[in-house]
Amino acid sequence: MVVPRPRAPRPIRPVREPATVPPPLTGPWAPEDRRLDEVELLPLPDGTHGPEDVVVDAAGRVVSGDEDGRLWWWAADAPAGTPARLLAETGGRPLGIELDPRDDSLVVCDAYRGLLRVTPGGAVRELTGTAPPVHLANNAAVARDGTIYFTDSSDRFPLSHWKHDLLEHRPNGRVLAYDPGSGRTEVVAAGLYFPNGIALTPDESALILVETTTHRLLRVDLPGGAATVLADLPAYPDNLCAVGDGTYWIALPSPRLPVVERLLPHPRLRQLVALLPDAVRPQPRRYGLVALVDGAGTVLRTLHGPRGAYWMITGVRQHGDQLWLGSLVGSGVARVPLG
Repeated sequence: MVVPRPRAPRPIRPVREPATVPPPLTGPWAPEDRRLDEVELLPLPDGTHGPEDVVVDAAGRVVSGDEDGRLWWWAADAPAGTPARLLAETGGRPLGIELDPRDDSLVVCDAYRGLLRVTPGGAVRELTGTAPPVHLANNAAVARDGTIYFTDSSDRFPLSHWKHDLLEHRPNGRVLAYDPGSGRTEVVAAGLYFPNGIALTPDESALILVETTTHRLLRVDLPGGAATVLADLPAYPDNLCAVGDGTYWIALPSPRLPVVERLLPHPRLRQLVALLPDAVRPQPRRYGLVALVDGAGTVLRTLHGPRGAYWMITGVRQHGDQLWLGSLVGSGVARVPLG
């Protein structure tokens, strides 16, 4: 059964901000490694799209969701073109997916149902719902004690209107923590600009986090929640995953758009843009991009797809010597060797 979608949001209430200038894709961001235009595709069923995130579970299955609320899987060693198999149906919209190593279940951030737990057999249990404080669960990280840290990207706009939140450019997002023992959800940090991808540092003393709206990479200390800006990114970031050695892959759906950033000093103009049909608003660039960074925000490696063969990359996961990719608009998940 499909969960009812939230009603249309209130009009945006943008604030005046100084214009910014996107940095060029040069230096460590130069498009020298273009392997993202040569990925192997593992397709979703015909007519199904939007494998927003991707994870490899304890059984070696690559799991991703779709825009219609289903979770699908493939064997990690499956040849390109292998069809997906159904794991579960959430009825909502699965976004970030993480593995809970304590019981090999999946923790799913569902945009319309909140935080979910999915067993290896496909049983779905709701952990939080979307009652306050959870509004738009997006990406998660599971601590060794089972605490689930996750981003609540916007307390004003549902996923269907995520571009409105970016146009409004207000700190409508938070980081939350779900305690599996008590079942309580607490606020870790607030006042964030569409917080999205999140991961724990190896010693679990902090979270590494990205904000899509401000294209920033942050470190959020635990338990206090103090945030430090590590880097200003040349592209809009989405999901993020820890490799396990203190480095992190970031999925970057699009390089930054100069026209959007020139609108920041003009709130009334942004209100008008929000009223336009989506087809005539500024659109993400058709460009594939992921980056590997360390805990200080230093860029260690970038992979590019300038032709946009696989683009709007919103999910990234390293598994052995392979990188798995998800896409908000793609028709399947993608695999690319790292060697």
